[in-house]
Amino acid sequence: MSSVMGFKLVLLSLIAIIGLELLAKRLRLPPAAALLVGGVAMAFVPGLPPFNLDPELVLIVFLPPLLMDGAYFSVWDEFKRNLGGILLLAIGAVAFTTLAVGLVVHWVVPSLPWGACFALGAIVSPPDAVAAKAVLERVALPRRLMVLLEGESLLNDAAGIVLVRFAVAAALTGTFSAQHAVVRFAMLGLGGVAVGVAVGFLIVRLLRFLDHAYLIITASILAAWISYIVGDMLDVSGVIATVSCGMMLGWHQHEIFSASVRMRGTAFWQVLIFLMEALVFILIGLSLRGVMIRLGGVGDTLSAFAPAVGAVIAAVVLSRFVWVFVVEALSGVLKRLMRRADAAPDWRSATITSWAGMRGVVTLAIALALPETMPGRDLILVASFAVILVTVLGQGTTIGPLIRWVKPDQDAQRNTRHLTEPQAWARLEAAQLAAIQPLVHDEHGQVIHPRLLEQYSYRARITESHQNDAAFPADARAAHYDVVLAAVAAARIELLHLHRTGLLHDELLTVLEHDLDLQEIAALHGRG
Repeated sequence: MSSVMGFKLVLLSLIAIIGLELLAKRLRLPPAAALLVGGVAMAFVPGLPPFNLDPELVLIVFLPPLLMDGAYFSVWDEFKRNLGGILLLAIGAVAFTTLAVGLVVHWVVPSLPWGACFALGAIVSPPDAVAAKAVLERVALPRRLMVLLEGESLLNDAAGIVLVRFAVAAALTGTFSAQHAVVRFAMLGLGGVAVGVAVGFLIVRLLRFLDHAYLIITASILAAWISYIVGDMLDVSGVIATVSCGMMLGWHQHEIFSASVRMRGTAFWQVLIFLMEALVFILIGLSLRGVMIRLGGVGDTLSAFAPAVGAVIAAVVLSRFVWVFVVEALSGVLKRLMRRADAAPDWRSATITSWAGMRGVVTLAIALALPETMPGRDLILVASFAVILVTVLGQGTTIGPLIRWVKPDQDAQRNTRHLTEPQAWARLEAAQLAAIQPLVHDEHGQVIHPRLLEQYSYRARITESHQNDAAFPADARAAHYDVVLAAVAAARIELLHLHRTGLLHDELLTVLEHDLDLQEIAALHGRG
């Protein structure tokens, strides 16, 4: 396919995204499912040349910003508090699924080497961050359950990729050392954290130095690819490096971004992420044709691999149920021994967690990147694509009805340490009042701003009274809006103080900060 044809295909895909999103909304389907089906349909349009997906290009283009998006908006306090449960899913469930799928595949296809069996298990084991986000953001879940699933999707790709490395090496060389694998896994993870924190620190310092909105937004977006590429270059986990960097930027963005930068950057970032998420599923669908042609057609593929593929899909789905329910049961036993009040296992949340295991672009990209000499490569390709189709179309479209049927217990109590929104606003307004009191009096002690009028009424009065002047009185306008900006600055200081001392939840911080951003932008515009 020529470069020009590739560009036309991208444009066609973007047009298709609009139609498929509208169709999904009309049919009340997850957009991910509609986009995947649309990509498959586009792949078999007569006259369209075969589409060959470059797996390394897909990973480096799409994965870093999508990981950064999830990490940037993660609630650090809740992530830290639920880290144990997140790691049990991101590492424990991935490892268990790898083992289960490997055993099942070797049982169904005894001639396949153990290394290839476990490579297939590692490829299909991690639920995909893109698929999870695309599905979960449109369903209502208890806060803790959402934190667990989102946290899992940020970290499990790293576990799956590392396990694939070990399994492929074992399949090609015939040797494997469990001790070396564990040490190497720890080094990759800890190294990724170190690289992500280091890159995040440098980016934060750079953003403090920059004073142009577009440069700040560009540098913050580039942080995703920089951390991922540096992690890969230093032979550590680029996934964990990106997640660590994203969390660091998310923590500091309240201090280093102005209101204008945050509003513009958030709008641009949301559109970018929407397009990337949508294109990922279109590309997965388009790649089906190339896979089928490589394997001799749909009929030959199904007849040759149907039993093994069916066994893999069953193992992928059932192993997650087994792991989640066993962990939930053991957790209940441990809580009873500790005499905790919440010792009863939460089977409703466990059911939803077990079903929320959609696979996506990472699974397909890793499968396509396997060496040509890899034993069982054709089976791995077919099984990977089948797992993606079944989990996105099956689990992705039914998780909403499942949640409504199961009716998980919503988080009944908030953390009493956190302020409510009225309590937070009371603190901010007190800080604003204290900030403007010294500014509303002149040198004679006379009140010069008895009321701060709403922006548009003030500008209308100034326009009417000075309509015959050559220019507006800049001093009068500036004095008014300087008071507004001083109040906003005082509120920001109090807002960050409440958050940093643990009194304010991240979500409420975002809501209040957005209101202050709007006040500041309006004041800056009015000041001229």
